[in-house]
Amino acid sequence: MLQQPVVLVVGSLHHDIMVEADHLPRADETAVGSRWYPKFGGKGGNQAVAAQTAGVRARMLGAVGQDAFGDFLLAALDRGGVDHRFVRRIDGVGSGMSVAIQDSAGDYAATIVSGANLLIDPRDLDDPLVWEDVRALVLQNEVPAGVNLAAARSARARGVPVILNAAPAREVSPDLGSAVDVLIVNAVEAEMLGAGPVTDLPSALAAAGYLAAQYDSVVVTAGAHGLAVCSRVGAQVTIPARKVTVLSTHGAGDCFTGTLAAALVTGQSLEEACRTASDAAARHVSGGSAA
Repeated sequence: MLQQPVVLVVGSLHHDIMVEADHLPRADETAVGSRWYPKFGGKGGNQAVAAQTAGVRARMLGAVGQDAFGDFLLAALDRGGVDHRFVRRIDGVGSGMSVAIQDSAGDYAATIVSGANLLIDPRDLDDPLVWEDVRALVLQNEVPAGVNLAAARSARARGVPVILNAAPAREVSPDLGSAVDVLIVNAVEAEMLGAGPVTDLPSALAAAGYLAAQYDSVVVTAGAHGLAVCSRVGAQVTIPARKVTVLSTHGAGDCFTGTLAAALVTGQSLEEACRTASDAAARHVSGGSAA
C-alpha cells in the first residue's frame, strides 16, 4: 500500500498565552482583559498540524525545553497526529512561548520569546529518517536563519520543493531565496520585503509580481480581500476571500500555509492549492462555519 506523502516542517513551537480584551492596548496603556487561556502555537507547530489535518502526514523538526511548556507542546503534536520524533528536548532553556492579546473584533497582537527554538541543531537534518517520504519542506522565520538555510539546502539536494512563509518579516539571504520554490507573505511582510503597500487585490498582485522577480512563485495574502499568486512561468491570478463572520484571525496564516503545502504534495496546482488553503483559512477564522 502506498504511503501518504509527508510534509516536513522545520520551525518553531510556542506555548501561547491568549488574552482576550475589548481592544488592543496602546503604548503606556494598561488594558483590562476578560479571560486568558493556554494555546498550542508557534508558526511551525501550527503549520504542521494544519498539514496533518488537511490529509497528509506531517513531520516536525524543532526543539523544546525540559519544562511543562515542552510537555504541553509535545502532547498537542500528539493530539494533532504530527510525527515529532525529531523535536529535541533541550536542558537549561525554556520552551518557546508567546503572549497574544485578541480584541473584540478578532484582531490580535503578540510578543514571542523564542527560547529553545533558537537552539535547533541543523545537524539533525542529516538523519535520513527525517526525509523519508517527504514531498515538501515548510519553513518560517521564527527560527535562526542558518537553520532555514541548512534545511532548504538539504531539501534541494533531495529534490524536495521548499515553501517559505517569510513571517515574521526579515531579510532573506540570496542563498536561501534561490532555494525557495514558493514564497508566502502577507501584506505587511510583502511591503517589508520591498514591495509596495498592499491594500486590495490589484496591489497584492503587483506585490506578488515584484517579488516573483526574486522567487519562482509568490503568494501574497491580503486578509479579507483575498490573495494573489504570481510565478515566473505564467501564473498570475487573484482569488477573492470567502465572506465569513470572523471570530479570530489568530493562526489563519499558519492554517493557510500548512493546508497549501498538503494540497501541493497531493498533486494540486499552485492555484488550486491556494483556493483549497484559502477555504481552510476562512473556516479557521470563522470557527469552522464558512459555507
